Amino acid sequence: MRVLLAIVLVAASARTVWANGCFDAQGQPGKPIYLTLDTGHMEVAPLMADILNKHQVKVTFFAANERTKTGDGSLGSHWAPWWKARAAEGHEFASHTWDHSYWRADLRPAAGGPTQFRIKPSAGPSEGREFTWTAAQYCEEVGRASARLEAITGKKPLPLFRAPGGKTSPALLAATKACGYEHVGWSPAGFLGDELPSDKYPNDALLKKALLGIRPGDILLAHLGIWSRQDPWAPAVLEPLIVGLKARGFCFETLREHPRYKAWIVNAAGASAPARTAK
Repeated sequence: MRVLLAIVLVAASARTVWANGCFDAQGQPGKPIYLTLDTGHMEVAPLMADILNKHQVKVTFFAANERTKTGDGSLGSHWAPWWKARAAEGHEFASHTWDHSYWRADLRPAAGGPTQFRIKPSAGPSEGREFTWTAAQYCEEVGRASARLEAITGKKPLPLFRAPGGKTSPALLAATKACGYEHVGWSPAGFLGDELPSDKYPNDALLKKALLGIRPGDILLAHLGIWSRQDPWAPAVLEPLIVGLKARGFCFETLREHPRYKAWIVNAAGASAPARTAK
């Protein structure tokens, strides 16, 4: 009897551990992948959110204040309720820089001086102009989007960021890491192709390529609307992609659970926690 009870307790304990993890469509421990969505023109954002909610998929959003088809920017007041609803559903958030600002080059410092960066915003009042920024200025740009997300959602964003276009340098990554932000790119197979021209890369071909190529642990990338694509990727590809990947034993987690970033996130949360005073 004691042996049987012990087996039951062990099984229950194991099931509790699994329940905190990632399951496939059959309820078994699955192969985790990490869907990330960057901002865009936002027209398809409500439909994408409905699909994510329908299939109980949690994602990590990387947000910049980009120009949108409706409203005052993707982090403006018009879209604030949309972001707040996503927070209530359990999604995670991180910075994509405030003005979707591209790194263009490192600038060699004067003797003894710090490295500076050539930066080109693609949104906001300085869209299309190039600037020379210090590391502190770039960190402020990353932090501004993060602060706005927290103000809108009431949820602290992850201490991560994604540089627009994924364009960085070792010096830029060192600078942002020093101010508390780890960079997140994407896996080669995780580039879902929604930025590509639809005449050369139709949706059915992109879906087939993703279903064949994605592997466990991959970080996937798509957007909340791409201006240049004539035949929108979302929501047309999003739902069959989710269904197809789940049928292959994959399950979706946010970057909070990614093995590369998990410790960084936990340590950052500990560093930002208020100190306790001894009684």
